[in-house]
Amino acid sequence: MAIDYAAVFQALPGAVALLTPDLVFADANLAFLRQAGRSRDQVVGRYLFDVFPDNPQDPSASGARNLEASLRAVLANHEIDTMDLQRYDVESAQRPGQWEERYWSPVNAPVFTPDGHIALVIHRVEEVTELLRAVSRPDGSRQLEAELFSRMRQLHEVNERLRRAHAREREVALALQRAMLPVPAPIAHHRIAVRYRPAVGSLNVCGDWYDLVQLYDGDKIAVAVGDVVGHGLEAAGIMGQLRSALSATSRVAAGPAQALEVLGRYAHSLTGAESTTVVTAFIDFSRHLITYSSAGHPPPVLLRGDGTVEFLDQATDPPLDAAFDPSPRPEAVSAFTDGDTLLLYTDGLIERRHQDIDVGLGQLADALTCHGELTNPEALADAVMHDLIPAEGVTDDTALVVVSL
Repeated sequence: MAIDYAAVFQALPGAVALLTPDLVFADANLAFLRQAGRSRDQVVGRYLFDVFPDNPQDPSASGARNLEASLRAVLANHEIDTMDLQRYDVESAQRPGQWEERYWSPVNAPVFTPDGHIALVIHRVEEVTELLRAVSRPDGSRQLEAELFSRMRQLHEVNERLRRAHAREREVALALQRAMLPVPAPIAHHRIAVRYRPAVGSLNVCGDWYDLVQLYDGDKIAVAVGDVVGHGLEAAGIMGQLRSALSATSRVAAGPAQALEVLGRYAHSLTGAESTTVVTAFIDFSRHLITYSSAGHPPPVLLRGDGTVEFLDQATDPPLDAAFDPSPRPEAVSAFTDGDTLLLYTDGLIERRHQDIDVGLGQLADALTCHGELTNPEALADAVMHDLIPAEGVTDDTALVVVSL
């Protein structure tokens, strides 16, 4: 039986509105319109805060400001936001100019397109005005209502302080990240571009890294990217230790597999390094060979001079410290020709919630095919980041290294 989802939406017992990313009403169900005292024509197609502004007669009114902050957070973080209880007065539909004291419990949630962008925001709201009044004292006073609302405001202020504290920690962690991931100095005559884009909000930031090492044996370099599970200062600190360890190990290891084996043994003794993923590639420009090994990381990708794309996925093992006793890791070799380009990246480039990773890998391949004529690694890095990272950002770090071969 085919389901009429438009009819289901209208029949929902809860008040629900659909907003565009510009915060314009795309639709509202009957329960929402009935609760708000508005007709559909008064709502759909109009900017949310033109329809429901704050009470101009109350200088302390903050309902509209709080709601907008929540909606912006949903758009930035791609996550559901459950708001605290809000006082948000509504102008009477029958008596223009008169404002009714109303209390609400709102939840805002993103609706995604197949490619991971936000198409709509669901705004579900439950009115709790009568509930607050029902728990007022029997003598008719509203002291208990005032106490409940006052406690809610106190909790809201605590939440705001916590958000500010997280924001400060994020800025410190990013400063540490930038210090440990400087723009690399040129390695011999090779053309290389690097990019690092922090996650939006406070989550999943500062765990990604990249590294470039000039090897001692001939015209060779080692390129690596990695991703530490966690966020903030702790992740940045662990990232720095693992990056330094791999950088030193790569200079003396026989190949990338041995470098990752040694790094895995080090990670086993480093609290917080569990489940770290990393991929490293040794590039021999004299022999035109790439030798690579991956510890649970998305595969490097080789863009051929003829525009074809090849994922280097023949030497993948579990993440660092996944096994109690680290063992030898696999490695594979791929030949390249002059004019090819190698890309290493972290999962922030290709992974999106509600989207299979194969979709992201396909989008990366399409972007490289589209921009295959770009021989400058800086231009190609910019193009790939533009095509795969939404303007509003993503909820995970992104590191990218582009090497012209």
